[in-house]
Amino acid sequence: MTRFAKSALAALISLCTPLAAPLGITKAAQAADLSVYSDEDSGVCGQAWVLNKISSRFSYQVHHVPHLPDVSITDFQRIHQHRYLPASEEWPIGRRYCGATVSLSDGRARTIWYLIEEGQGFASIGDNVEFCVSGFDRWMVYNGRCRVLR
Repeated sequence: MTRFAKSALAALISLCTPLAAPLGITKAAQAADLSVYSDEDSGVCGQAWVLNKISSRFSYQVHHVPHLPDVSITDFQRIHQHRYLPASEEWPIGRRYCGATVSLSDGRARTIWYLIEEGQGFASIGDNVEFCVSGFDRWMVYNGRCRVLR
């Protein structure tokens, strides 16, 4: 199979996946998803795919960045969207800035700031999520105290 055919097939599968949900095909996958939602979830910021992506990437981060404690995210609370910059001709990427409080497996609660970029997923399919948990940005990627994502 050629590279183009593989890319086209991958794009077709990713576009058809949301169509499977109403048919009941994804019930097993939904049961395994992180179920930590509150009444305060707001739109895209509280959707399962966003929270699952943050949790899995946080787990990767604590295992691959030196001198971070071995903890995991157990719960999201007070999820909110505090800014939305829609796509326009001058700014072609729509951005949602979100915040929440996460409970970690060590019993501590930390503030998390995250950004959802529309159309910036793998090969420009889907959305991208960038996040910063207060106290876990050892390399200052998002400036002091996650300032870039606030």
